[in-house]
Amino acid sequence: MWSTRFEAAGQVRSFPSYRGQRNFPGWYWAATSGELVGFESWVELGHLMRLDSEPDVVAVASQPFRLSWRPGGQARRVSHTPDYFVRRRDGTAVVLDVRPDDRIEPEDAVKFAATAAACAVVGWDFERVGVVDPVLAANLRWLSGYRHPRVRREPVAAGLRAVFARPGGLLAGARAVGDPIAVLPVLFHLV
Repeated sequence: MWSTRFEAAGQVRSFPSYRGQRNFPGWYWAATSGELVGFESWVELGHLMRLDSEPDVVAVASQPFRLSWRPGGQARRVSHTPDYFVRRRDGTAVVLDVRPDDRIEPEDAVKFAATAAACAVVGWDFERVGVVDPVLAANLRWLSGYRHPRVRREPVAAGLRAVFARPGGLLAGARAVGDPIAVLPVLFHLV
């Protein structure tokens, strides 16, 4: 498993889309990898934005593999597709299942436990995560609009790093580098 790059894997299943659907699937452009990563709900999107902002994360793959097993020797197979595979800067990995705490049915808990056990066997971490704090999610959503490399202008970024090497107010620091209308997007990119 070590030589397999799950962070580069394609999705093993597609996201359904139909009239009256209660969740909102889509694609998020991740600045970390410069690629689109799929999500099936706004809860998943919140975690994608969180992962994209973490400096230790270098890649995220959506629906990267499917586990299948026969619990207790039963004839009927059980399968589960985790939501995300995350590669960290140090080469370690974590598999994420995203589900709000109040929406975990007993059979889901069994699948999450089996996924955690399978991940432990191959040396990966496993996390079942719920809803991102609403304030954090709102801030991540806003800042994610500035993550694209086209927003970064190096002379301005260098000036901002120099100004904010010392504590100071946001707007005062931006004005010290230039016109805030031009400087603030670069500042938000750096944040």
